Amino acid sequence: MGKEDKKGTLYLCGTPIGNREDITLRALRILKEVNLIAAEDTRKTRRLLNYYQIKTHLTSYHDYNQKKKGEQLLSLLKEGKDIALVSNSGMPVISDPGYDLVRLAIKEEIALVPIPGPTALITALIVSGLPSSPFIFSGFLPRKKVKRIKYLKELKENKETIIFFESPHRLLSTLEDILATLGDRRITVGRELTKKFEEISRGEVSQVLRKFKENKPQGEFTLVLEGNAAQNPNVKPQINTNHPNK
Repeated sequence: MGKEDKKGTLYLCGTPIGNREDITLRALRILKEVNLIAAEDTRKTRRLLNYYQIKTHLTSYHDYNQKKKGEQLLSLLKEGKDIALVSNSGMPVISDPGYDLVRLAIKEEIALVPIPGPTALITALIVSGLPSSPFIFSGFLPRKKVKRIKYLKELKENKETIIFFESPHRLLSTLEDILATLGDRRITVGRELTKKFEEISRGEVSQVLRKFKENKPQGEFTLVLEGNAAQNPNVKPQINTNHPNK
């Protein structure tokens, strides 16, 4: 294969989920060295790049342009250009459109290199006090109540710890549906993880629901829910503790 035929590399680059210092030296180097950075939110990524004085060209790649832009990015990779794919925050491909680009790259035998970094689901899991192995990650629950309840019912007998993402305006309805469908299990809700107003709320679902009814949900949320205790009995740790970041 001649030099002109060599394909580029697609780097799957982890970026901070909040605190800008949570980025690896390797990620900073790759972001400087690649020909192009494809970002889910270019405004947010530009702030990160400016903070670290990285001048690499930036382009958008998100849910609304992924088909057309994916083909363009693939063409650049086939021409020998190196591209870093970054998510809104955390690791790309997890609950974002990067999955489609990865599939295309694999099909075209483009080299894929993961650059590990922060991810909200693992961050929330390790501080939850709930069993960390095994666990299930379910991303965002369905927006419509009927579909959400149906999905939760499918999880009712699972013994594994379950992790969800949720938006502030759906948090209360999601907690209500979990309580009604799965019962009053232990849950940990991480809010604004790694950010200035980080808060970890632990308790049973009813307790955490009551708290957020009294305090309007704001920010980004990651929920870590106990599996079916009858299937996976564990000694319960202390509940109803809140830990604001100091």
